[in-house]
Amino acid sequence: MDTISLIGIDLGKHCFHLHAQSASGRTVLRKKLTRKQMFTLLSNVPSCTVAMEACAGAHWVARRLQALGHQARLISPQYVKPFLQGNKNDFADAQAICEAASRPSMRFVSPHNETQQMISALHRVREALVRDRTGTVNQIHAFLLEFGVSLPKGAAVIRRLPGVLAAYDLPPQLVALLERLQAHFKYLDEQVRQIESELIRQLREDERSQRLLEIPGIGPITASVLATELGDVRQFACARQFAASIGLVPRQYSTGGKPTLLGISKRGDKNLRRLLVQCARTVMLQIERRTDRLGIWVRGLLTRRHSNVVACALANKLARIAWAILAKGTHYQGEQAVAAA
Repeated sequence: MDTISLIGIDLGKHCFHLHAQSASGRTVLRKKLTRKQMFTLLSNVPSCTVAMEACAGAHWVARRLQALGHQARLISPQYVKPFLQGNKNDFADAQAICEAASRPSMRFVSPHNETQQMISALHRVREALVRDRTGTVNQIHAFLLEFGVSLPKGAAVIRRLPGVLAAYDLPPQLVALLERLQAHFKYLDEQVRQIESELIRQLREDERSQRLLEIPGIGPITASVLATELGDVRQFACARQFAASIGLVPRQYSTGGKPTLLGISKRGDKNLRRLLVQCARTVMLQIERRTDRLGIWVRGLLTRRHSNVVACALANKLARIAWAILAKGTHYQGEQAVAAA
């Protein structure tokens, strides 16, 4: 056991496959274990690097391994796949994780603590509830349209539904079904409000999130997601790396010394990228009122490029500002920058 320097674990629900190797890359151990057996074995292994894919349960396992004195490294699954040799199986996956973790240029995912995981769970539940709420509204619109009732799109149909049901001669069973959907919408809406209240309460207790709220266009939901994703800002060497990790930089297809830049890469967290683009569009709605450097920059872009391109560029800038604020421990200084200029 004293020769082990790197362990790759292929995580599973009940069974875990371990591939251990020495500093020279020689295979030392290959074993299939249950969850309890794995922690018992690793508690008897001298401190080493343990690598896993960043998937379900990986952050909890990483925290347990750190408590045992090991260095836990999480790798995005897309970076492990190129190192898979031969046919796919669990031991081959564990070996590929070791190969990927041994690369000096490999990018690792920072393990989340319990608070970050809890906030992330709240966001995922909220997203699911919002999708269900939107689907419920769409169902009400569709059922009414099938019986010749056309209403303006949006959630206003919930408020106008009692008057519509009284004005039109609809089948009693359809009326009962629509009222059930209306009650379901109100239940989902209340659940979303409660989760948002919980997120806002946690924001008030987090000084980092309060600084993120100073950025133009950034609201409570986006600030909460940013604070969770940027829990350890040291995992990104610079602001551009963070923007690139969420797919807000141009996709490159260069060859023969000729640089070719395409649209944004759309890599990484889709939800965070969507939120930042929405924040950018919020800023653009009132851009004529902004007299700071950011407003001047956006208005200059709008004279040359399409608004969709400007929204992505502004989302990129907001992501970089967020990284700089958390990495340097500063506050947003947009107005002061203009005064100095």
